Amino acid sequence: MAQNLNSPLALVSAPDSSGRLFVADQAGLIRIIDKNSSLLAEPFLDLRNKMAVLNANYDERGLLGLAFHPNYKANGRFFVYYSAPLRAGAPVGWDHTSRISEFKVSVADADKADAAAEKIILEVDQPQSNHNAGQIAFGPDKMLYMPIGDGGQANDAGLGHAAGGNAQDINQLLGKILRLDIDSSSPYAIPGDNPFVGANGRDEIYAYGFRNPFHISFDAGGSRLLIAADAGQNLWEEVDQVIKGGNYGWNIKEGRHCFDPDNPNVSPAACSGAGKILLDPALEYKNINQGQGGLGAAVIGGYVYRGNAIPGLRGKYIFGDWSKSFSRGDGTLLAADIKDNDWPYKELRIKNMTNGRLNAFLTGFGQDENNELYVFIKANSGPAGATGKIYKIISPAANNGRADSFMSGTIIAQ
Repeated sequence: MAQNLNSPLALVSAPDSSGRLFVADQAGLIRIIDKNSSLLAEPFLDLRNKMAVLNANYDERGLLGLAFHPNYKANGRFFVYYSAPLRAGAPVGWDHTSRISEFKVSVADADKADAAAEKIILEVDQPQSNHNAGQIAFGPDKMLYMPIGDGGQANDAGLGHAAGGNAQDINQLLGKILRLDIDSSSPYAIPGDNPFVGANGRDEIYAYGFRNPFHISFDAGGSRLLIAADAGQNLWEEVDQVIKGGNYGWNIKEGRHCFDPDNPNVSPAACSGAGKILLDPALEYKNINQGQGGLGAAVIGGYVYRGNAIPGLRGKYIFGDWSKSFSRGDGTLLAADIKDNDWPYKELRIKNMTNGRLNAFLTGFGQDENNELYVFIKANSGPAGATGKIYKIISPAANNGRADSFMSGTIIAQ
């Protein structure tokens, strides 16, 4: 129904009752899918001339996140998270600067943003090109939540990494989930109940101990749980239930297992970090580096399903893995039951696709105003070409109601 998506990473609906879906494409464009499921030819916003130059073969930089202000219908404000060139004054030899900025919709055209009206909210310098985290989100409290990776490279060590790892260093922002008040002051204010307000540590921090929490989301129902999918190093992928002030263990632990930065392929019997309270993930699974039983190379976070199209999936966390292979796309769709501490999960199969699998790289998930879910795939591993597609998850017509174990995909944009 539409073409020329590059590498879609986020899809959100604006809270304006328009029925439009906004797609953040990694190469720097925000595209609109209108209420008739047509991809508009002209982008809503073009950030390509503001971004760092991306590697066509593989890159974790780019346009990574998009969130609309809860009162967007009245104020026209929205926020983007992207990778800018390294700013003046940043440490010499570092790679780029992560930037979260505010824009506004054009007064003259609801399908166009005012590209000249950028207001930079926060910048964080990144020593390496990878582990930038991604999707940003407004919480039920109307605060803006922003995930940031540990600074990249591997093991949270090396150039630009603190002794003991950036993720454990509460005096800096790398390896954290931040929580900002973007209404009370400019460019932002600190929520008074953030965990390190009035104590040692950066006031912006909400939770810490993350490697690369690429996708975060809030449950649209239930307890409005904040969930983060944190990509692992070599052995374990994890999904976390995020609470205020929580320390999720990296790089003392990878998943539920002790971690040694000097020997990342073996989990030591004992953990470092004596005296620290570390929170284990809600679920974990083996990385393909473990060989047999390895599920994939990198967890891709999604959403708790609160739509009506597939009753059998309602209340389950829908997520996946990027690919079982780096050389060809072989992503996996998964569904987890939300329990107190250990979420059981299983693979979702797709009707009318070879082996019931995606047979492509999985790049992300989206959610519309009715809480229905979307899946993003592409044929190549880097932000190049136009192989990106978006599928809507629907219930297959002939599976006798077993929607929790088998579903079909309807393509809405490609």
